[in-house]
Amino acid sequence: VQLVESGGGSVQVGGSLRLSCRASEYPDDRGCMGWFRQVPGKEREGVARITTATGSPWYADSVKGRFTISQDNSIDTVYLQMNNLKADDSAMHYCAAVDPSRRWCPTVWRSTSVDNWGQGTQVTVS
Repeated sequence: VQLVESGGGSVQVGGSLRLSCRASEYPDDRGCMGWFRQVPGKEREGVARITTATGSPWYADSVKGRFTISQDNSIDTVYLQMNNLKADDSAMHYCAAVDPSRRWCPTVWRSTSVDNWGQGTQVTVS
């Protein structure tokens, strides 16, 4: 599975960005896709993920109420709408997907649970 992100950039505090991640091919009835972020010197942290079959989302506490993950299965694309951005949201953001042989999202959205990664897109909030 190839993942291609777009939509990063620089915004002011309180602003919004929408990230997109298109998969080369991903089933509609199984699997899990989502987003991680990483700043230099820190571990990659899970931000949000969505169960492909049901659309059920999960969010990290730090982004609840501000970020929304969604999907368009017709074009194998996942979105991350980021509102009310804070300086602490500045990071390289990575799209991630589990192997599509897996039916559901992993219980814990951690980097070791992911099988496929995008190249990353930078988000800078100042």
